[in-house]
Amino acid sequence: MDDVASGLPVREFRWYRGRKHYSGWYHAATTGRMVVYESRLELARILIADFASEITEIAAQPFQLVGPDGPRVRRHVPDLFLVHADGLVTVVDVKAPARMKDPKVIAQFDWTRQVCSRRGWVYETWSGAEPAVVENVRFLAGYRRRDLVDISLIARVLDAAAGQTTIGGIEATMAGQPCEIVRPVILHLVWSGRLVTDLHAPLNRASRIRVAA
Repeated sequence: MDDVASGLPVREFRWYRGRKHYSGWYHAATTGRMVVYESRLELARILIADFASEITEIAAQPFQLVGPDGPRVRRHVPDLFLVHADGLVTVVDVKAPARMKDPKVIAQFDWTRQVCSRRGWVYETWSGAEPAVVENVRFLAGYRRRDLVDISLIARVLDAAAGQTTIGGIEATMAGQPCEIVRPVILHLVWSGRLVTDLHAPLNRASRIRVAA
């Protein structure tokens, strides 16, 4: 499992003019390593995995599954391999919503689910999440790196958050500190899970916030 989580993608990625999918690399805060993605939708699922505190490893296109499915032999490379803190493994296939009901896609899903089940792995098919949540997580990812915020303010921000209910309230309490210095610390603490807010609405100064239990 460790070899899979820390390994390189099993297939090569090509970039060329006119390509329909947007590919690239994302630096995951969870692992400190780069994770490849083949589409914006796949990147969204990686962002959500990176944001989730229970995920400890993220690998993309981690292996190729080969095996019989009735009279045919299938070959399939899942999109993501996620390891949870409790040792649980989730294998993820990302597909656009329009393809989720395609009989060929469904057959591939069913076969992959059976193979994963034999290994004791959870299998997930993902076609997106609530847009507000995805966009908030995408925004917070800009503050995921601890070395890019003023960590000397973390304790003060957490103390302020204990007596305030909004992002703006925390900023107002931090007298003498510019907002452009304080807000990145607040957003980093939301990303890291030390502060909690509702991600189903756009984040702003009025967003209610609390210290995590």
